[in-house]
Amino acid sequence: MIMQLFPSIKELRSTEAEEAKATIAQRTTEGLVLLEETFAKCSKGKDFFGGDNIGYLDIAFGSGLAWLRVVEMMTDVKLLDEAKMPGLFAWAERFCSHGAVKDVVPGTEKLFNVAKMITAIAKAQ
Repeated sequence: MIMQLFPSIKELRSTEAEEAKATIAQRTTEGLVLLEETFAKCSKGKDFFGGDNIGYLDIAFGSGLAWLRVVEMMTDVKLLDEAKMPGLFAWAERFCSHGAVKDVVPGTEKLFNVAKMITAIAKAQ
């Protein structure tokens, strides 16, 4: 299920039919809930997947956080829900505000504009 998470997010962004969007959103949420469980097991109560410091898994999953927020904006679907995934939600906040990350991750607005441009180009072809 986790391996299907990023393709599901991409599919959600490109789907316009509301019924299909709801199905994809549900599948994506299920994947994020599994990721929540994985985070709880891996972190053992610490701040990041590997413990006290950012590690490979944090970077792997964290690299998609900005795009996840863009898809939430584009689809009006809340995916990273604090009530359903409190540990993962808090991890995302810590990851994005960490000194090693905050100045290198592009802002959501900037990526949102890029996504709108890519969508317009794809529709024009």
